[in-house]
Amino acid sequence: MKRRAACLAVLPEECVSVILSFTSPRDACRLSLTSSEFSSAALSESVWERFLPSDYEEIISRSVAPVVFTSMRDLFFRLCDSPILLRGSAMSFALDKGTGKKCYMLGSRELSIARGNTQYQWRWTRSLESRNSEAVEYGHGCRLDDIQCKMETHMLSPNTTYAAYFVYKLLTNGFEYYPVYASVKFVKGGGRGDIYAVNRAFLTSRTSTHVPIRQYGQLPRERRDGWMEIEMGEFFNDHGHDNEVELLVKGSKVLNFRLIVQGIELRPKEGK
Repeated sequence: MKRRAACLAVLPEECVSVILSFTSPRDACRLSLTSSEFSSAALSESVWERFLPSDYEEIISRSVAPVVFTSMRDLFFRLCDSPILLRGSAMSFALDKGTGKKCYMLGSRELSIARGNTQYQWRWTRSLESRNSEAVEYGHGCRLDDIQCKMETHMLSPNTTYAAYFVYKLLTNGFEYYPVYASVKFVKGGGRGDIYAVNRAFLTSRTSTHVPIRQYGQLPRERRDGWMEIEMGEFFNDHGHDNEVELLVKGSKVLNFRLIVQGIELRPKEGK
């Protein structure tokens, strides 16, 4: 190890920066702790610009609020820690801190809600806890018919396995669980497409394993922002062009609690 560090010491800093730019943000941060050469090179603008998406300038130009940053490294971590709002706040964009891959949250205004649910049963509501300060609220006695949205694959990072997550909250005094079916499929030219994944899951008021043993399906997990999420399925975005992925959540029973839906999030699958 000492011999390798000595070899790096004789390389120009620009060469070390090029080496780092072919790693990942996570690896670059780790390597910066191993030697002064790596530490200095890891601050290079060229390294962090390479970790940003190739279309980052176009993306931040569409931000609802100006994106202020002092360097490429600052911009990278700004997009990781503080998602920016797009499409009039209906969608948010962020970066995965470990890989630099694109993440999107399709907010409530991006969702298509089945007409079987009249607005006497669901409504738009202000939610300061939601990323775009708005959410959909379903009331008691409402049936959770189709909630769906579509995402153009060219907006996502290519050659990446993505997972879709339904983000919600249940407003109830006790423990509740509600079974749903979630599907992920590719759609071309408005056709039906190929179903990539179908999952049965339970919406619960908190993380728990207290679902009747005769039932089966995925249980949710609590997010760092306090919301709950269930994984709807995953898909591989190979080249990222000329396709759409359709995301669907459907329930069959009548709700006996209030359900707040923030949206559907797409982010790179961990470890893939």
